[in-house]
Amino acid sequence: MKLISFAVPCYNSQAYMEKCIDSLLATGDDDIEIIIIDDGSTDKTAEIADDYELKYPGIVRAVHQTNGGHGKGVNTGLEYASGEFFKVVDSDDWVDRKALESVLTALRMFISSDIPLDMLITNYVYEHVQDGKHHTISYSGIFPENRVFGWEDMIRIDPVKYIIMHSVTYRTKVLRSSGLKLPEHTFYVDNMVLYNPLPNVKKMYYLNVDFYRYYIGRVDQSVNEKVMIGRLDQQIRVTNMMLDSHDINKIKEREPKLAKYMIYYLSIMYTITTTLLALDNTSESDRKFVELWERLKERDIRLYRRIRYFSKAFFMALPGKSGKKVSKALYKIVRRVYKFN
Repeated sequence: MKLISFAVPCYNSQAYMEKCIDSLLATGDDDIEIIIIDDGSTDKTAEIADDYELKYPGIVRAVHQTNGGHGKGVNTGLEYASGEFFKVVDSDDWVDRKALESVLTALRMFISSDIPLDMLITNYVYEHVQDGKHHTISYSGIFPENRVFGWEDMIRIDPVKYIIMHSVTYRTKVLRSSGLKLPEHTFYVDNMVLYNPLPNVKKMYYLNVDFYRYYIGRVDQSVNEKVMIGRLDQQIRVTNMMLDSHDINKIKEREPKLAKYMIYYLSIMYTITTTLLALDNTSESDRKFVELWERLKERDIRLYRRIRYFSKAFFMALPGKSGKKVSKALYKIVRRVYKFN
């Protein structure tokens, strides 16, 4: 069995996938597995993937499939993974070599010592390639360092430093036992990769290294503001699917701090979706705003009140035209500070 499997979903990625794959190969370690999933590409992605498999046998595996979107790519990667641990790396992103060495060293330590670990947390960096600027999201002071910990040990919650898919490496069996299955032809499913398996995570470790480099800058990128507004229905769909994936009240009975974090993550999703609806500023988006919150209210009135309170506390989900103006103004300030798209 390999130490770790990296899944790299690719769709027409010929212009940037090599930088991603080369960064994963940089240590020359044969204890890793790189699964390149060609998601029905029409450019030279498939050819590049096959070339890597030929050049690095036993390390790189090229898998070709009909187009199904990012979710199908992750599903396929998890299906083929032979590593003890599993991480998704988007084809336009990359990892830092020194941080990768630290990650591999840490994972080997857990395997050799038989210390249980379900999820490794590392920092990630927003890389604005057009202007050369970058912004690091560090979890120092949020999670304990240099020891295995559980949800009850979490130090605090930061509204802008929540863990995302790019900051976690899962034990493969945790993902599989969670029954993770992402929808096809749907964007923003990376939120489900992080959120859905959380009840299966018992033991975590925070390694304070800047591992994942998150590319920001392509006009067609899924996190581009205009693109996100154009895909509002998919953002809403993912938010609703996350809401439906777990009974938070049952989780709260077993692990209150885990439930608190999951409610917090859902609150972030509702806040983002609400902000995008405000930015769209159409009668249709007003209707979707009402439907989004009414659905939550009907499902769980207590959860609705907590999430609504969170959103209003950050001046989001405010009613009326003045509320929209405040939401949009705050969004622009946060975007300028944290440079997340």
